[in-house]
This record gives sequence, structure tokens and C-alpha cells, in this order.
Amino acid sequence: MRDNGTGIPPEFREKLFQPFFTTKPTGEGTGLGLSISWDIVTQQHGGSIAVDSEVGQFTEFTVCLPRQGQAARSSG
Repeated sequence: MRDNGTGIPPEFREKLFQPFFTTKPTGEGTGLGLSISWDIVTQQHGGSIAVDSEVGQFTEFTVCLPRQGQAARSSG
């Protein structure tokens, strides 16, 4: 999904998924949202999260999850 916001400067992109990283003032954000999301997608599901951004233009996150066969079929 791509937004039309202010974008993310390159020096912040490398830190986005680190626990407790935030650009908000002290006390206004924990910096855990993207870190927890990264852990769930990559560690628990074997997927990936990528970010593309251009300052002043957009930010786009791409989440990829591996396909693991077909959904279970019910018998009966």
C-alpha cells in the first residue's frame, strides 16, 4: 500500500524495524509497532517486509507471505 505522505528519510529506513526506534517526541511513541510486525511476518511466517519511500512523495510497505499449500478441507 502506498501513501501520499511526507516519506521516510534514508537514515531512518535502516532503523524502522528496530525495537524502540521512533521519530516521535519522548513519551509519545514506543517504537514497537513495526518491530513486532517484522517479527511476526518474518520469524513466525517466513515472509518479508520491504519499504520504499521518497521524501516528500510517498512511503510504500510490501508484505510477502509464503504460500503453504491449500486450505484444509473439511470432510463429512
